[in-house]
Amino acid sequence: MSSQRPRRTAVTGIGVIAPNGLRADAYWKSVREGLGALDRITREGCEHLPLKVAGQVEGFDASALIDERFLVQTDRFTHYAMAAAALALNDAGLGGEHASKEPYSIGVVTAAGSGGGEFGQRELQKLWGQGSKFVGPYQSIAWFYAASTGQISIRHGLKGPCGVVASDEAGGLDSLAHAARAVRRGTGAVVVGAAEAPLAPYSMACQLGYPELSTVEDPARAYRPFTKSACGFVPAEGGAMFVVEDEQRALDRGATVRAFVAGHGATFTGASRWAESREGLAQAIRVALDEADCPPEEVDVVFADALGVPEADRAEALAIADTLGAHARRVPVTAPKTGIGRAYCGASVLDTAAAVLAMEHGLVPPTPNVLDICHDLDLVMTRARPAELRTALVLSRGLMGSNAALVVRRGEAAR
Repeated sequence: MSSQRPRRTAVTGIGVIAPNGLRADAYWKSVREGLGALDRITREGCEHLPLKVAGQVEGFDASALIDERFLVQTDRFTHYAMAAAALALNDAGLGGEHASKEPYSIGVVTAAGSGGGEFGQRELQKLWGQGSKFVGPYQSIAWFYAASTGQISIRHGLKGPCGVVASDEAGGLDSLAHAARAVRRGTGAVVVGAAEAPLAPYSMACQLGYPELSTVEDPARAYRPFTKSACGFVPAEGGAMFVVEDEQRALDRGATVRAFVAGHGATFTGASRWAESREGLAQAIRVALDEADCPPEEVDVVFADALGVPEADRAEALAIADTLGAHARRVPVTAPKTGIGRAYCGASVLDTAAAVLAMEHGLVPPTPNVLDICHDLDLVMTRARPAELRTALVLSRGLMGSNAALVVRRGEAAR
């Protein structure tokens, strides 16, 4: 029997492109202060739609971060993913030529819920308005939900195991699990995460079929999960990318271990079956805790899915109680996404970035716009709460029925 210690998956780099910050440090500053970024949608062509409020990424100059040859081939959702990936690689000390020195040892995994709707709409308008000769050659690839994985791999010369996860909104957490398993199987490192860009006319028209979508026009009232006034969620764009790698490999090259991906669980309960998501989410939590060898009482903070639908909020609160037992009344719960909206697959990886940063700084961030709750949760509101954080539990559910839970342990970068 081998006495070799199991490979642990370390987080060594974080890159964020979000409505409230274009780098991890800017994002964390907004999150810890509870600053909201929800506002009226200003994207061209969306004025007549009933969806009025969202989390838009502002001040993002793709041309300053990405070569022109990549920009013309890709949709906005890939621009966000490529920018966040470059930030994560730089944070991990693998930027520039460093990553390409071992091209077969680094892979790429992304998650996406819908792909490049804005690019696809533009090219289809050319098709019907001007004819097929006016459709660009990149229409065949830019809309595809796997585009971000391919373009990140090409741009940085990464030739290790690559993949794309299409498992509803919970796909952000599932992509991290996929990457962690690749590391445990022997891959040196993986660039992993998700970014979405659902704020274009065609994409928004598709979303209007979701009964869980909030059409409230007041940004301060449009997304208030766990309250009596909960009326659904508002969408957002952006996301986060990480570099995860074998712990020993990271230490050998002098990298800082920011956190560990310790455990993951996933289940499926069906579209909009929110009462059934109680057991589905609870089972995902149990599997994640078991994989992480983490007793319920060791969970120091929960980053909630926080859908904003009364039945779904109740199911989540009960799932937390079912799995954490008496500890559920004491563990702080937070949902920073109420300040920026739900970026679909990008939402759970933004929560994961916030979880890592919260453990590093010893602060549980608040839940913006939520001032009173109607569920038995210790929801952190108004201002950040100092706490000794060693283990975070991140939860996610998708509108089509996926449930996921991720356990993240504190790394050496914590204070």
